[in-house]
Amino acid sequence: MVEKLLADFRAGDKVAAARIITMLEKGDPKGKEILKDLYKQCGRGYVIGLTGPAGAGKSTLTDALVKELRKKDYRVGVVAIDPTSPFTGGALLGDRIRMGDIAMDPGVFIRSMGTRGNLGGLSWEARDALTVLDAFGCDYLIVETVGAGQSQVEVEKVVDTVVMVTVPGLGDDIQANKAGIMEIGDLYVVNKADRGDADQVVRYLEASLELGHKTEGWQPRVCKTIAWKGEGVADVLDAITAHRSFLEETGKLEEMRKIRTYEEIIARARKMVIDELKEYKGINEIVERVYNRDQDPITAAEELVNSVVK
Repeated sequence: MVEKLLADFRAGDKVAAARIITMLEKGDPKGKEILKDLYKQCGRGYVIGLTGPAGAGKSTLTDALVKELRKKDYRVGVVAIDPTSPFTGGALLGDRIRMGDIAMDPGVFIRSMGTRGNLGGLSWEARDALTVLDAFGCDYLIVETVGAGQSQVEVEKVVDTVVMVTVPGLGDDIQANKAGIMEIGDLYVVNKADRGDADQVVRYLEASLELGHKTEGWQPRVCKTIAWKGEGVADVLDAITAHRSFLEETGKLEEMRKIRTYEEIIARARKMVIDELKEYKGINEIVERVYNRDQDPITAAEELVNSVVK
């Protein structure tokens, strides 16, 4: 079954790709083994992250951006994150409804996924989906996050170019300072530019960006779009292309990806260790000793780590 699934995947079958992602979402051990095998085929896709406040039109901009990329005959994979309900554990997963006209394009793969309680909005399942789509041969991978917030700077650890999307009338100076978006964005898009005073928002962003940026040598652009009309979207793609060229020519892309690889290994190892610690059979006895003051928590933690890790 796995061999047939991999064969279909390598033949370009979108259904096979979807099934592999579903296996990873369900925690199927076979999915993890498949992911290990696919990792050798990764590293070619360029990852773009779109984030910003709710209502900024990220899905509409994603739809328009995919269309621009398809004009250039690029294969595109989209992982759209929807919030997971804290009550049912489900998610609306409405992005494929909003992107219905591109979902049938054979050169486009769209996957909606829930946050699954991850505060940063990017679960391990979402990250693994990006790996699958990279191996599937997508030239560009787009991650659309739930929204901007202090916890959602996590998108920076996953993508190559961060696109911050905002709209007029949201109190942008407060939003920017609260979310820290002036520190993580590589490109800023003022969407719905036909509403309110978009030019004032652009001036504010440009003035803020003059104070400095996370990547020395790169000055982020600020673009205006009316995404539902497709206006300004080509400028956004030009800015993304310029940022990619900057990263590649300066060697920062390789450097950034190596750092991300290191962080991913540590994060995965940490999760594995924590899972093992929680399942350790003697944990209740250790808890009782510490609770009764027969042992201090530092010694108890050392004992637990030594028992599980070593």
